[in-house]
Order: sequence, then structure tokens, then C-alpha cells
Amino acid sequence: MHHDIEQVLFSEEAIGARVRELGENITKDLAGEDVVLLALLKGSVIFFADLMRSVSSQIRVDFAWVSSYGDRTESSGTVELKVFPDEDLSGKTIVVVDDILDTGRTLAAVVDKLQREQSAAVVKTCVLLDKVARRVTDMRADYAGFEVDDVFVVGYGLDYADRYRNLPYIGVLKAGCYEGDGAS
Repeated sequence: MHHDIEQVLFSEEAIGARVRELGENITKDLAGEDVVLLALLKGSVIFFADLMRSVSSQIRVDFAWVSSYGDRTESSGTVELKVFPDEDLSGKTIVVVDDILDTGRTLAAVVDKLQREQSAAVVKTCVLLDKVARRVTDMRADYAGFEVDDVFVVGYGLDYADRYRNLPYIGVLKAGCYEGDGAS
């Protein structure tokens, strides 16, 4: 365990098993549809890579880069869509893949853009972690790996100030590592 981690919440093995289950569910639920898995960068990259290998039906992949945290532990409240697919997504089934559903603002903004501007036929969401306690929108994930309490988590793609993404597990970051960043 890394010295900045207070507690491991989900082991590498537990994550692997759950991601395989999510892939199987997506395969079953969306069989026969024209599916595009859309990764929200940067946090979902590790989860996305494992998830897409767990989906056994034909899929296409694309990427969007969104940000609402920066180097903070709290969402800024503003979702910045930095890069978005320029491919025609009209009529397609999109599964938006993100690392964590926290306040719900990011996923809500992405889903809205896909429905309004991209004319996607169906938009589903798949998140590794669901932090219900922090939700400020009515956004709910169609597929969720694990529910997590209101703690600051890192690892398996999740970060603080672009660090800790490479940890093979998900753990609680010690408060001393981020205190003073303006978070409450």
C-alpha cells in the first residue's frame, strides 16, 4: 500500500471482478445495438480499458475530455468540455464511461450534449464509483461498480492533482496530502 493511502477500499482483484460483471451486463443489455463506448478523460482511462475488453459484442470507442475538479478535492461546480467527439453520433447508443459519479454535474452535462447536439438515440452511463452522498443533480448511473462513502478516493485512474492514478486499487487519500487546497 502506498504511504499516502489511509485505507484500501477496493482491491485490484475486487475491481477486476466487478468490471468483468459490468462488461457482461452491457454486452447482454445492448446486444444488437450500434454501441459507442465514450470514455471521459482522464480519470476513466484505466477503468475504460478494462471495461471495453470485458464487453464481448462489437463496439466502437471514442473519448471526451471534461474537467470540473482541476487540482482540488471539491468540484468547482463548472463543467468544462475540453474535447468532445466530432464523429456523427446520431442514432447511436452511447455508453458514457466515467470513473466516479459524484455531484452528477459532469455526467449530466455530457448526457445533455449527446442528446441535444449529437442526437444520440440512447445514452447510458457506466461509472466505477457512485458517491450518492454528494449528488446535487438527479443523475443516476445505468451501470455502477461500487457505491462509496463521502471520502476522497484515488487509484485505478482516480487522482488528486493528477497523481495516484497508477495505483492498482482504490484507496482513501490521507487528508494531510490535500489539506489547504481550499476544500471543505
